[in-house]
Amino acid sequence: MPVHADDHAPRPAKLASAWLALCRDIADSGELRRQYLDQHLAYIESVMDRVAVAGPLSHEAGASFSGSCFIYHVENLAAAESLLHNDPYYQAGLYESVELHAFRPAAGIWIGGASW
Repeated sequence: MPVHADDHAPRPAKLASAWLALCRDIADSGELRRQYLDQHLAYIESVMDRVAVAGPLSHEAGASFSGSCFIYHVENLAAAESLLHNDPYYQAGLYESVELHAFRPAAGIWIGGASW
């Protein structure tokens, strides 16, 4: 039997307006990541109310970080871009490429089941 959002804690209404930022690091990004880590973490803490989830990416478990993933829970692309562009990692030039996509959370344990 499928698990539905009604079967668990209610999911936040604004989570339906989400934006996925997929950021890939420049080559040899380790030193730049370390240099700006504290500023980046402080920034994330300051905007936590608009971040559904965030974390570093790597090519395999335990490997060095090679990018970042953010799912912002904001109303529009401009708000997502603003969050990304104000991040110290972004401002330091850590990311070689960035993709921003509208994202609609539809199912999974993070949203408490399924939205259908």
